[in-house]
Amino acid sequence: MKIAFIGDVVGRPGRVMIKEHLMRLRREHGIDFVIANYENASHGFGLTVKNAHELFESGIDVMTGGNHTWDKKDIVLLMETFPLLRPHNYPAGVP
Repeated sequence: MKIAFIGDVVGRPGRVMIKEHLMRLRREHGIDFVIANYENASHGFGLTVKNAHELFESGIDVMTGGNHTWDKKDIVLLMETFPLLRPHNYPAGVP
């Protein structure tokens, strides 16, 4: 199994790169599973619903968070809907 990990997807430029190149790279390299970091995907701070749809539709399978995970209010709903991994080092009670 070939797994690709994409570090921080930062804002529109990062999303555009994913949208324009990820599917081709998956085919060319036989990548089976793609993990990307979402915490800066929406204007450099957090993740919006719109941008989550855009990234998953572009070929990402699961996304990870970090210190900017909670920057957008929609993140709790997104975590219930999409394959998003929360930072593990946050205390119990935090979604």
